[in-house]
Amino acid sequence: MTLYGYWRSSASYRVRIALAMKGIEVKHVAVNLRDGAQNEAAHFARNPQGYLPVLELEDGTKLTQSLAILDYLDAIVPDPALMPSDAVLRSKVLAASLVIASDISPIQNLSVLKYIRSDYGADDEGVTKWVRHWIAKGFNALEEIAETRTSKFLYMDEPGFFEVCLVPQVYNARRFGVNMDAFPHLSAIDAACRARPEFAIAAPEMQPDAM
Repeated sequence: MTLYGYWRSSASYRVRIALAMKGIEVKHVAVNLRDGAQNEAAHFARNPQGYLPVLELEDGTKLTQSLAILDYLDAIVPDPALMPSDAVLRSKVLAASLVIASDISPIQNLSVLKYIRSDYGADDEGVTKWVRHWIAKGFNALEEIAETRTSKFLYMDEPGFFEVCLVPQVYNARRFGVNMDAFPHLSAIDAACRARPEFAIAAPEMQPDAM
């Protein structure tokens, strides 16, 4: 399999973690978002949206959307499981994951930040304020959920679907100067994950295209 991604793309980061957790080796191909490679015809042929990541299977099938790719990886390699077997817990894990993947992450993507600069005149300070606001809004809700957890991780005794989404988002939060001291429970989950080798090797700074 081949993973088309970018070292600092949080969606690509999610898939790299899941691949490492599942013990799946893939070929990594960098698509440089800063250089606009995602807007080239070759990449649009992989994904009509022009987004990352894209996981190309051995038969040429191309999978898009990081959470859909996580679901695929969980189906083909069930152990370790990214999702609990209990239906209620599964729904709660997915809901918490979507706070990140649907509510926080999309509105701080590079394309959105470029748009608010070009069309709304936001400067560096304005862009940073925008990003911090939406991360904090989502993290405030997730911190309340995490305060009530009875396991080491959010709903499971081992890291799973939610943690795969959380760690890249915390990376972005720190990058934009969000004070993670305000979110001690999320920070504890993040630290426990990053201490594991499968999370460490997936980190942005460990990627060959890191700048």
